[in-house]
Amino acid sequence: MKRRKRLISVAVAALFAALCSATDALPVAAQEPSGASAAVPQAGSFLLTVFLRHDQTKTVDQINEHLKQTGWYDKFPPDGVEIVAWYVMMGIGQVVILRVPAEKLRDTNRVIEQTAWGGYRTEFYPTYDFKPVWDAIPHHRP
Repeated sequence: MKRRKRLISVAVAALFAALCSATDALPVAAQEPSGASAAVPQAGSFLLTVFLRHDQTKTVDQINEHLKQTGWYDKFPPDGVEIVAWYVMMGIGQVVILRVPAEKLRDTNRVIEQTAWGGYRTEFYPTYDFKPVWDAIPHHRP
């Protein structure tokens, strides 16, 4: 059972990465302006991908009511933490990529524990943008 859950998590992460890279195929008007990648962490910070998996024993209205009662909408993200991207994945829930200063990791964890738990099951993955590295490799196909 644990192995199956792990395989599912890996598959979901791979699907998420594929969906994120699919934005290259979007019309220019739908893409972010060119320049430095929004996903590049600044010195002293890192990217954190947070999976907010829906608690399917509750309706969306019940989840939203829980989030309102716990202060999710007022507290997330904590001060100093930036939302880089926020995706809704049908059948999974929501996936949020945060830029987190190292000293804000505990605050980020606490806000999620105190507000999201009960509405979502959470998973956390340290993340980095591999595309610039891939683009710099001379033997790949563009």
